[in-house]
Amino acid sequence: MTMKIKPFFDTRTSTMTYVVYDPDSADAVVIDPVLDYEPIGSRLWTESVDSVIDFIHSCDLRPRYILETHAHADHLSGAQLIKEAFPEAQLAISRNITVVQEFFRNVFNLPDDFPTDGSQFDRLLDDNEQFAAGSLHIGVIYTPGHTPACATFRIEDAIFTGDALFMPDMGTGRCDFPAGSAHELYRSITQRIYTLPDDTRVFVGHDYQPGGRALAFETTVGAQKNGNVQLKADTGEADFISFRTGQDRTLAAPRLLFQSMQVNIDAGSMPDSPGGKPYLKIPVNVFRPAPAGKLELDPV
Repeated sequence: MTMKIKPFFDTRTSTMTYVVYDPDSADAVVIDPVLDYEPIGSRLWTESVDSVIDFIHSCDLRPRYILETHAHADHLSGAQLIKEAFPEAQLAISRNITVVQEFFRNVFNLPDDFPTDGSQFDRLLDDNEQFAAGSLHIGVIYTPGHTPACATFRIEDAIFTGDALFMPDMGTGRCDFPAGSAHELYRSITQRIYTLPDDTRVFVGHDYQPGGRALAFETTVGAQKNGNVQLKADTGEADFISFRTGQDRTLAAPRLLFQSMQVNIDAGSMPDSPGGKPYLKIPVNVFRPAPAGKLELDPV
């Protein structure tokens, strides 16, 4: 079996979505689908996820799983629309999503009965777990640091790193979210990703096209080890932590942080509201300096 990978790029959030599939069996997985959202006017639409669904239909594929590399802070997940179109597909994420749910339940003052056990997802994945999606065989590699619930998925000779590792000219994901850790990200990349064979293909979760270059989303472990601008194979841990925390202090919060986290910790579901119209909570926060460049979110 030789799998194929179909990439989709959302220009608004610079997010990569992937459909990985076996053309012989038609088994497929969808990784990190996007639901379009514009905060001005709180407008929601489905262009990005519709493109994924249309492609799946055009190839007569059977999505077995929808895989989330983590609870995204920069876009709303389109997972529920994929599940609606393909009811047999299971939604899976790292078991550590429970840590993220617990924190953000307090940020959004969600009801006491809001589940923080990950039960909104069909399957919670463990580190080093191996499972089958029809003829596709998937390995789970925990890669925390950007968030505590980040996981990299290995399928044949390719890995899908989410926000842990970007293209070599872009570097790594930020680590200033709640329970994020530059120390953990360093270990995740150097001890988990960089120990894979150099010819392992790497598919990243975002491409911000530094310098205005053309879209790029595929590289190799060897290219990352030799040329990642923030973390090469010989970069010391202290140097990386110093750079990463210093860089994170200069970054603004993601534009869709509150909208996306509120939806994504609930497996991509919109909040239930009286009258059937969903409403998102936007907390008012006081931002103040925090140790090691952490972004503190203090509801007023």
